Amino acid sequence: MTTTQNPAHTANGASTSPGTAPAKRPPGWKDSKKYAWTFSLVPAAIPLIVWGVASWLKAINGPDLLIHVTWWAGPIAVFILIPLADVILGRDGENVPEEFVPWLEETKYYRVVTYLYFPIMLASLIACCYLWTSSDLLMIDRLGLAWSMGMSSGIGIVAAHELGHKKGSFERWMGKITLAVPAYGHFYIEHNKGHHVKVATPEDPVSSRMGENVYTYLVRSIPHQIPRAWNIEKKRLARKGKSQFHLSNEVLNAWLVTVLVWGGLFIAFGIYILPWMLIQAVLGIALLEFVNYLEHYGLLRQMQPDGRYERCTPEHSWNSDNLTTNIFLYQLQRHSDHHANPTRRYQSLRSDVKAPELPAGYATMIAMASIPPLWFKVMDSRLMKHYNYDVSKANVLPGKEEKLAARWQR
Repeated sequence: MTTTQNPAHTANGASTSPGTAPAKRPPGWKDSKKYAWTFSLVPAAIPLIVWGVASWLKAINGPDLLIHVTWWAGPIAVFILIPLADVILGRDGENVPEEFVPWLEETKYYRVVTYLYFPIMLASLIACCYLWTSSDLLMIDRLGLAWSMGMSSGIGIVAAHELGHKKGSFERWMGKITLAVPAYGHFYIEHNKGHHVKVATPEDPVSSRMGENVYTYLVRSIPHQIPRAWNIEKKRLARKGKSQFHLSNEVLNAWLVTVLVWGGLFIAFGIYILPWMLIQAVLGIALLEFVNYLEHYGLLRQMQPDGRYERCTPEHSWNSDNLTTNIFLYQLQRHSDHHANPTRRYQSLRSDVKAPELPAGYATMIAMASIPPLWFKVMDSRLMKHYNYDVSKANVLPGKEEKLAARWQR
């Protein structure tokens, strides 16, 4: 396994400055995952794929049960097939040699892969709207299709996350447009200017706490994210002498994109699609927020003598370097390097030996988190080992400090 530390490198993005010559590819290394990145577009096409397969099975008089199951292929792929592939293909572990990063960051192929997610996902959503309104699907099939679209939407937020961190206005707008499908436009500001600033502190609603189950986390975290994003933009606009309702408000204009996308679909297909649109959005958001729960569980940046938190380091994010999930989630599982270098592109993110490691890929850990006693049994022991069994160093759910300290006292 090849690993690299997290040195400050040319960049937090590693792109050359405007007017400079494009970086040239140094000899001696090839990206073994280059063409595998196209598989990251498969989740965007899940509803299209299941429609095609179900239609084919129906045409050949395939078993009814198999046809019904096909509409549920989205959650089956995410929670069964991808974890199995993680087990079969194992860990990744390969890091890009540092001298190749500038060249890799400028290679447009990798950007095009992210750009294509939204148009494919939109085609899937339009197909879903058509099937929800004009087909003879049973209610259980419609629900399965909504779940499959929800998986596309949830992973779409990951694609939007990749785009939203970049410096170019085109990519940032692509990120906002992608977020319109699950109606989660405020994420663009909340994540970049809220979570990244306060990560792994009690002040961050997106950093889950030791002793907090995922359901309590969802109820606590989600309602705090919208007002935090709005207040960030309100303060930014106030410094410019503008109203918080100015169209340059990044939360407001992201929501307006959602209105345009959803409104266009309602005009085309009617209000009947509303409950199915809501189901796919809720499931997509839930998928993202379950991932958020995993990424910083119980990890805490320590307070310094001057009253400020220490700098965010690899020790403040849970990593999971499983190859298959890395491919499908744009290496989001290399989360420590993402926080150290937020504008670094997905293909350049590194695995770091200093970061605490999840025992499995994200999909498996989501399933584990859905059963809180199992989650606490597995993750609290890892967290305590990371902090040498000192509960005071962890980000603990208020009110559980004494109970957890007694539980892990050595």
